[in-house]
Amino acid sequence: MAERARTTRVAVAGLGAIGADVVKALDQGIDGLMLVAVSANSPEKHRSWLAELRTAPEMVPVEQLAEVADVVVECAPSKMVRAIVAPVVERGKTAVVLSVGALLQNEDLVDLAKTHGGQIIVPTGALIGLDAVTAAAEGTIHSARLVTRKPVAGLLGASYLVENDIRIEGIREPVRVFEGSARDAAKGFPANLNVAVALSLAGIGPDRTRVEIWADPTVTRNTHRIDVDSDAARFSMTIENIPSDNPKTGRITALSVIACLRKLRASLRVGT
Repeated sequence: MAERARTTRVAVAGLGAIGADVVKALDQGIDGLMLVAVSANSPEKHRSWLAELRTAPEMVPVEQLAEVADVVVECAPSKMVRAIVAPVVERGKTAVVLSVGALLQNEDLVDLAKTHGGQIIVPTGALIGLDAVTAAAEGTIHSARLVTRKPVAGLLGASYLVENDIRIEGIREPVRVFEGSARDAAKGFPANLNVAVALSLAGIGPDRTRVEIWADPTVTRNTHRIDVDSDAARFSMTIENIPSDNPKTGRITALSVIACLRKLRASLRVGT
C-alpha cells in the first residue's frame, strides 16, 4: 500500500505522434509515475504496439480516464478537450493540456478546477521562454508578439485559410497569411497556434498578444520568435522545431510533455 501511495497514476488521451511518444516514455519509466490507461478514437489501430510495451495500459473510453488516473495528459483533437479535462478537474485531479487554444473556448474549465481543487497544466510545448514571460508578468508587460513561420505543409487545411480563400500551395516565397490577436489566431489555426495561446496565458492575455503567421516554402522547420517588452526586461527568442510525423507539430512538443511529467515528482525541479 505504501508503494502505491507514492505512485501517481497517469493516463494519456490521444495516441497520435505526441501521445505515442509520451506513452513510450512513461512505459520506459519516470520516477513516481505509472502509466495505467490510454484512450484513442481508433483503438484497434494501436493495440499491436501497445501490446509490445513492458506493461500494456488499459484501453478505456475517454470519459473513464478521470476515474482511473490521478493525472490525465490530453494529446487529442481540440474538440475533445472539454470531454477530457472537465471530469478530471471536477475530481480535484490534474489535466496536462496540449490543445491550449481550446481553453479559450472553454474558459470555465479554469474556474471548475479552482472550485474542485483540480489543476490544469500547460507545458511549454513548441515555444521557448515561457519561464521568462511568466516572471515578467509578475511586473508589467507592455507588449508581447509572436511571429511564426511554417513550411507550407504545416498550414494546409487551416480553417482561416479555407474561409478566406487563401491559397498557399505552390508558393515560391514567404507569404504572411495572418496578423492579429492570439485569440483570433487560435480560432483560425486550431492545429497550429497552441503556442500563441500558451504565450498569451503566460503574459498579457489572448487579446493583447499579437501574432503573425507566415507560410514559408524556404524553411523546413516550424519557427517561432517571441518579442516581449516589460518593465523588468526586454527580450527576443527564436526556436526552430523539427516537425514530428505530424507536420503541424514539432518533435519537441512531446519531449516538453515528458519533461513536465518528470517535474511532477522530481526531487529537484529546475525552472519556474
